[in-house]
Amino acid sequence: MLASLKIENVAVIEKAEVNFTPGFNVLTGETGAGKSILIDSINAILGNRTSRELVRSGAQKACIWATFESIPASVKKQLEKCGYEVTDDLLLYREINAEGKGSCRVNGMPATAAVVRDISSGLLSIHGQHDSQSLTNPALHLGLLDQYAQNRDLFAGYYRRYRELVTVKRQLDALNASESDKQRRIEALTAEIDTIDAAALQPGEEKTLQERKNVITHAQSILAGITAAHLALAGDEDGEQAGAADLLGGAVDGLQNSARLDESLTAMSERLNDLYYSARELATDLADRLDAYGFDAGELDQIETRLDTIYRIKQKFGMEVDELLARREAAAAELETFQSSGQKIAELKAQMQTLYAAAKEAAEKLTQSRLKGFAAMNKEMKAALEFLNMPGIRFALKHTRGPLSSHGQDTVEFLISTNPGEEPKPLAKIASGGELSRIMLAFKSALADRDALPTVIYDEIDTGVSGLAAGRIGQLLHQTARGHQVLCITHTPQVAAFADNQLLIQKNVRKDRTFTEIHTLDMDGRVEVLARMISGDKVSELSLASARELIEKSK
Repeated sequence: MLASLKIENVAVIEKAEVNFTPGFNVLTGETGAGKSILIDSINAILGNRTSRELVRSGAQKACIWATFESIPASVKKQLEKCGYEVTDDLLLYREINAEGKGSCRVNGMPATAAVVRDISSGLLSIHGQHDSQSLTNPALHLGLLDQYAQNRDLFAGYYRRYRELVTVKRQLDALNASESDKQRRIEALTAEIDTIDAAALQPGEEKTLQERKNVITHAQSILAGITAAHLALAGDEDGEQAGAADLLGGAVDGLQNSARLDESLTAMSERLNDLYYSARELATDLADRLDAYGFDAGELDQIETRLDTIYRIKQKFGMEVDELLARREAAAAELETFQSSGQKIAELKAQMQTLYAAAKEAAEKLTQSRLKGFAAMNKEMKAALEFLNMPGIRFALKHTRGPLSSHGQDTVEFLISTNPGEEPKPLAKIASGGELSRIMLAFKSALADRDALPTVIYDEIDTGVSGLAAGRIGQLLHQTARGHQVLCITHTPQVAAFADNQLLIQKNVRKDRTFTEIHTLDMDGRVEVLARMISGDKVSELSLASARELIEKSK
C-alpha cells in the first residue's frame, strides 16, 4: 500500500508530507485547494509523463518521494527482473527541474521512467474525474470485460495463434498477387540479377585495384627510392662506389681480429656480424623488388576501365560492392520463390487451414470465457447498483461473432435499462453523469477481489451524486477498503463520513504567495470540515450536529 507521500515545490505546494493508512483514506478541501496536485504528484512518481509546469514558480526543481509498504509479489518479481534490491518496502523518487527534465530513483538507485512504470504497474490504479465517461465508448467495453474475466492466458494463447495465421496469410497474399504484377516483378528481378552478374563483381576487388593503380601511378618515385636504397647498401656495379654492406664487411673483419685478442669484444663482433648479413639480405630483397615494378603500358588503362565499371554499378544501385552481392543473392532467392510459387502456394494454403482451425478454436474458448465473465459480472453489478440506489437496473450484453482479429472474434457493447419496462440501450443514450459514476464504481467494486493491486485511487467518483446515493457510495468504498487501500478525493460529506483516515487539503496566501497544506484530521477536525461541506463557510450548531450524525451512522 501507499504509506506516505512527500512533496517539495510542486505547483502551489512548497512542502508537504502525507501519511496514509490501510483502509479508506479520504482527501477533502475546497475547489482549487490543490487536490489535483496530489494526483499529478502520484502520477509523476509512477513514471508517467510530466512537464515543467509542475515545478513551483521560482523553484529550481520539484521533488516527490513515495513509500510503499508490503508490496505484492508481482512487484518484487519486477524489481528483481530490473536488477534492483528486493525488500518488503519500496521507495520511489522523482525529480523535475525548471526545464522540464528530471530523474527517477528506485530504492535509491537510478532508473528510467519506463522502468519505474513497469515496476509500479502492480502498485496502484487511479480512477480520474472523467474516466467514468469512458463507459460510453463501446470500443473500450471488451477490455473492461476481459479485465473482469481474468482471461489473460486464454487471450495470450489465442493471440499467438492469430499472429502465426496472419504471417502465413501475408506470405500467401504476396504469392497470389495478380499475374501481371507477378510477371513484372520477375522481369525486374531478372534484369537486376543480369546487371549485377554482367559486372562480375568480386569481394575486395575494388580495394586491390585501387592499391595497384596507386603503385603504377607512383612507380617512378617508388623505383627511384628503391634504387637509391639498393645503391647505398650494395654500391654500384662498377665498384666505384662502395655500399654499406661492403663497408660493414670490412668492419666485421677488423672487429673479429680484435675479438681474438680481447674476448670482451666478442658480443659486439657478433652484433656487427648480424648487421652485415641483414644489410646483404636487405640489398638482395631490394634488387628483387626492382624487377617487380615493371608493368605493361596498357595496365593502367585496364585498371581505370574496371574501376569505372564498378563505380557506375555502385552509383546505379546506391550500394557498395558487398551490398550489391547480397542484393543479388536476395533477388535470386525471391525469383526462385516466384518460379516455384505453385508448390509454395499449395503448402501455405494447407498450413493456413491448420492455423485457422487452431485460432478459431482458441477464439471460441476466449468467447466462452467472456460470456461466462459477463454473466458473473452482471450479477455482481446489479447487486452493487441496487445498493447504490439504482434499483431495477438491467444490464445486457450486445454480442456478435465476427471474423478473427487481434482481439478475437467478439464485438461487445454494454447496454443498460435504468427503468422497468424499458429495453436496454447504449450507456451513452441512457446514463447520466451521476449514474455513470455509480456504474463505474460498481464495476471497480466487482473487480476488487479479482484485482491484485493493493491501492485504488478515486478522484471525485461521486461527481453528480448526492443524498442517499452518495452515502451508499461512501459505504461501498469503505467496504472495498477492507481488502484494499482506497484513496478518495471527494466534495461529498456523505462519502467523507466513512473515512478511516481523513485529510484536509487547504490553500493559504502568505506574503502574496499561495501555499497548499495537507493536514490529518482528528475527530473534532473531521466534524468541523464535514460541517463546512454541509453548510458552507458559516458553521452552525445544526451543521456540526449533522456532521457528527453522519460520522456516527458510518460506523
